[in-house]
Amino acid sequence: MTKTPLLLCPGLLNDAALWRHQLDSLTDVADAQVADLTGAESVAALAAAVLERAPPRFALAGLSMGGYVAFEIMRRAPERVTRLALLDTRARLDPPESRARRFELIDIARRGGFAKLPSQMLAGQLHPDHVAVPQIAATVLAMAERIGPEAFIRQQRAILDRPDSRPGLAAIHVPTLVAGGRQDGITPPDVLREIAEGIPAAKLVIVEEAGHLTPLEQPQAVSALLRYWLQS
Repeated sequence: MTKTPLLLCPGLLNDAALWRHQLDSLTDVADAQVADLTGAESVAALAAAVLERAPPRFALAGLSMGGYVAFEIMRRAPERVTRLALLDTRARLDPPESRARRFELIDIARRGGFAKLPSQMLAGQLHPDHVAVPQIAATVLAMAERIGPEAFIRQQRAILDRPDSRPGLAAIHVPTLVAGGRQDGITPPDVLREIAEGIPAAKLVIVEEAGHLTPLEQPQAVSALLRYWLQS
């Protein structure tokens, strides 16, 4: 059986550990790799670096910030993407209060306060029941520690400077899955619905009992969704 090249783009302060279940469970249908989204401070530069290392044609999945990079890839090289999955992300720009918070976090990290930020951000990232689950919380904190303050600042700058992706939604013509957690307070279901309604024939799935990090919080459900998406 021919495997589908699959490129997974993680979110802010996330690395391959976010996709561990998917990497392990989809090996029979996908040849997967996880993009490094730590090396630049614009989505344009991040997308260019990802495309340079990616296969000629591939399925593309992005979560949160990874979704912003996925949108940029679709603008730059739509002919290389065979199908698209957008998880816990948004097409529109951040509201003013979210932008202000990002500048505040950058300032805290610059002044040496990064070490305390990941634990403070946990409650906003996870379903309330998952904040106290040691394995989930430990994975999130370990990813953040590996990413570190300098890359965190670059990522926040890239998010702040990203373009509005809504004007390009109608131009996406590959099979597209839009999914996210029911209890995601960062990119709630109505934000996901806006994306799905803008992309022709996109499929929207809301994952129950999950916050912003659905591949980690509901790994079996997300792996099943991606398997169906890859094989449909």
